[in-house]
Parts: sequence; C-alpha cells; structure tokens
Amino acid sequence: MILQYLTQEFEHEVNNTRKLLQAVPEEDLGYKPSETSWTMGELAQHIATIYHWYSGTFTQDVYDLAKDRPERGDTNDIKATLAFFESNVEKARTAIKSLTEEKLQDNWTMKAGERVVLGPVPRGIVARGFLFNHIYHHRGEMIVYLRATGNKVPGLYGPTYEESKRS
Repeated sequence: MILQYLTQEFEHEVNNTRKLLQAVPEEDLGYKPSETSWTMGELAQHIATIYHWYSGTFTQDVYDLAKDRPERGDTNDIKATLAFFESNVEKARTAIKSLTEEKLQDNWTMKAGERVVLGPVPRGIVARGFLFNHIYHHRGEMIVYLRATGNKVPGLYGPTYEESKRS
C-alpha cells in the first residue's frame, strides 16, 4: 500500500517538476542570488540529477555516489537539462517498478567513496527524505530564483499568487 502511494506521488510530482524546469529561461541560467549559491542552471541540473538517484536508491543496497557519474549536459543549456531530467525520470520509473513493500523495509546505505554519507536506514525512509523531500526543497529554491529574476512561476498546487490576482 505504501509503495502504491509513493508511486502515485512520484508521478504527480514529476509533472510539477517538469512544469518548473520548463519555466526556467535560458537567459537567466547564470543568475545566482549570492556568492555561495548555485546558478539557476546548476540548480536546475541538480533537481534533474536527483531523479537519477532513484535508480541507485531502489536497486542497490549500498549506493556509491563516487562511482555513479551520470552524463550531464551543460548547465547553461536548459534543453539539455530537460532531456537529462526526462531520461532520469524513465530510469526512476523502472527502479520504482522493481520495488516491493518488503524492499522498502530493507536497510540502505549511501557512500561517497569510503565515507558513509547516510545509513544504514530503511529504503522507504530514504525514498521520502533523500529523494522526495530533497526535490521539494530545491524546487522551492527554484521558485525563489524565478521570482527574483522577474519570471513567471507555474502553479504547482493550484494557482500562484500572480495567477490568482488576474481573476
């Protein structure tokens, strides 16, 4: 039952993430709100990369980020980032389909080389915290970037403030 809910949420939120990434304009990809922040293009690519991590999370008991280097496009090319996102979503769907309720209870560990970054922790907890919530966090950042650059923010859970003012 939990797996069914996670799968439904995944599909719903993929559409929201797609809408947000499609709202990122090429001309603002270099924008960054502070010296320590990512550029808008780097943030967009990071959001797309999180979908890549679904596969390692759902199909491996120990996932080593240092050994998994996906081919990313240029952070200054939003079309490349969108293509990377779509490719990662398809891989994530395949990984989710390989899951069972029992596998959600199995312990999972993330490493970066020899350093343990996370875990061991049940895979279902990782799905919520490391994957889903991680995406939501960075989408919130992207909304701030879009607003700061004067761009339109798409409604993800209903109309945005700007959209509701038009009515």
